[in-house]
Amino acid sequence: MSGAVVRAETGTRGASEVADETNPFEIVRGQLKRAVDKLSLGDDTYELLKDPMRVVEVGIPVQMDDGSIKSFVGYRAQHTDAVGPTKGGIRFHPDVSVDEVKGLSMWMTFKTAVMGLPYGGAKGGIICDPERLSERELEALSRGYIRRLAPVMGPEVDIPAPDVNTNPKIMGWMLDEFDRVRGQHLPGFITGKPLVLGGSEGRTAATGRGAVFTILEACKRLGIDPRKATAAIQGFGNVGSNAAWNLQEAGVTVVACEDVRGGAYNPEGLDIPGLLNYVAENHTVKGFPGSRDIDTATLFALDVDILVPAALENQITETVAKTVRARVIAEAANGPTTPQGDELLESKGVFVIPDILCNAGGVTVSYFEWVQNTMGYYWPPEEVDRKLRRLMNRAFDTVYRMKEEHGADMRQAAYLVAVHRVAEACEARGWLQIRTHHHVPSPHLHMMSQAAPAGAR
Repeated sequence: MSGAVVRAETGTRGASEVADETNPFEIVRGQLKRAVDKLSLGDDTYELLKDPMRVVEVGIPVQMDDGSIKSFVGYRAQHTDAVGPTKGGIRFHPDVSVDEVKGLSMWMTFKTAVMGLPYGGAKGGIICDPERLSERELEALSRGYIRRLAPVMGPEVDIPAPDVNTNPKIMGWMLDEFDRVRGQHLPGFITGKPLVLGGSEGRTAATGRGAVFTILEACKRLGIDPRKATAAIQGFGNVGSNAAWNLQEAGVTVVACEDVRGGAYNPEGLDIPGLLNYVAENHTVKGFPGSRDIDTATLFALDVDILVPAALENQITETVAKTVRARVIAEAANGPTTPQGDELLESKGVFVIPDILCNAGGVTVSYFEWVQNTMGYYWPPEEVDRKLRRLMNRAFDTVYRMKEEHGADMRQAAYLVAVHRVAEACEARGWLQIRTHHHVPSPHLHMMSQAAPAGAR
């Protein structure tokens, strides 16, 4: 493939060695190994799943507005297609790295497995600062990425979606470029696209809204009344802002929000609709009238019931975890807690809703979008919302029951559910033989029949 390097990633460090606390790839490998051992699935399962099946690195030349040519580096990691086509977002960020996309692709596999979706995991990214690019340069970069990767993508192969610093407009450019390369209209190639191009109602808000559904389920189990609860949110992009809106709708008092430019804190509660309008005009929550400034360290240490990290990975380290006073942490971001931070939170009795469950609302509605594209039949917002709530609540219940049965925490329980489902798919394909089977509900066909519209079954 022109302009691409495909690498067989096998890794050289054993799972028993100490992983880099902040390396997503090493972190998820450790989580996989612990689940495999707990389920007695054997070394073959770990060996089969510890590396992505494909990692592609591409160079993307872009003619800049000043006439010069600049080459950007992009990646796409596809972890496993044992359950179905790989699925995962594309992020534009200066800190994108090959280990990041590899680790995130594995997290996507386990996220879709927790939800019972017929997908494997993938992730992509381009090393860039989108704020330093004009719209024309951004479009050229987006299209160039798809041209390079089109041979290993498609609605039945690998399905991208928005992620950090990407949005429906960018997904629309990418869809158009893929259609040009393939010479046909394939709306199911990408999700999170504009409604007019076959996007789904509710997709933009889905990750934040799905996170709130899991928070409300946690509150039920812990005896927390949402109408008397307080929350703080780190990150006020698409996910954090939608989580804030939905928490306030559920009666929770959101006292603090933060973005990359600063934070806003009011112990009596922030006016979230007013804050959204303020951010639309000022591009930051900092300086919101009626609030005082707050930094990240102070936000994490607030005495609140619910803490929502909705930014990037590795935010809650061991040092930060020592200061956390929240009863519930809802991981709306991918990998926001380091392993050492996680151990400390567990020892303190903090109830953590793990990322592969908490933020799975986005990929779930992406699945709905893909199904609607395939059928050519589109659902109204209330139907999407009803199906999302049902699937998030069911997945939470499955993980919680696994937690109770195995005496595990929520993160361990989520991986037990996910890894076993993926291993079962590998066994069904004849890729390995599982020595010990555990009872783990497998809702794929049941879930898909629920997702079908009335009269279409």
